[in-house]
Amino acid sequence: MNYEKIIKSFQINNKKHASALLKSSVLVPIITVKNELHILFEVRSHQLKSQPGEICFPGGKVENNETLQTSALRETVEELNIDTNNIQIIGKLDPVITMFNMIIYPYCGILHNIRPEDICYNKTEVASIFTVPIKKLLQQTPLSHKIKINISPNEDFPFHLIQEGKKYNWKISDYDVYFYQHQQYVIWGITAKILKNFLEIIQA
Repeated sequence: MNYEKIIKSFQINNKKHASALLKSSVLVPIITVKNELHILFEVRSHQLKSQPGEICFPGGKVENNETLQTSALRETVEELNIDTNNIQIIGKLDPVITMFNMIIYPYCGILHNIRPEDICYNKTEVASIFTVPIKKLLQQTPLSHKIKINISPNEDFPFHLIQEGKKYNWKISDYDVYFYQHQQYVIWGITAKILKNFLEIIQA
């Protein structure tokens, strides 16, 4: 083992976006509706095993040998059945680490020459789509509620290897959950956190 080998290992790791966390990419799609800028949202299919019926952005798991941006584009194309040439990526938002060993990489993009009513979305993954004017989202202060994250080791945890053993003072932390509302829709959780980041960027 030498310095050169260690340096090369990190270079390879960085190219692979190495992480013990599962990686997903999503797209925050901006679309024009009647000469006004909107954000497009999906309602997940009620047949899906994971989070059926919840509101989300297009996106999904990053495949092997796929860049984060390519993943966001591919998932958007697959879910909305639109052409890659109609999507212009304009920037990255802050990555979001979930409580379930996943890191989500959001991108922002413009959907050019597409009307919401013409989108033939993939019904195996998407129950419906809707849009919200950006100006209405900017006028709204999201509801914010905290949930507690409590670390609770299993009984077979090697307590004898740590200071204070079973009396160790495990930390409890707060996690902010945001809610945006539009008509009958409630945008919350990770989607709301990404949306909040987007709105803060364009307000700055």
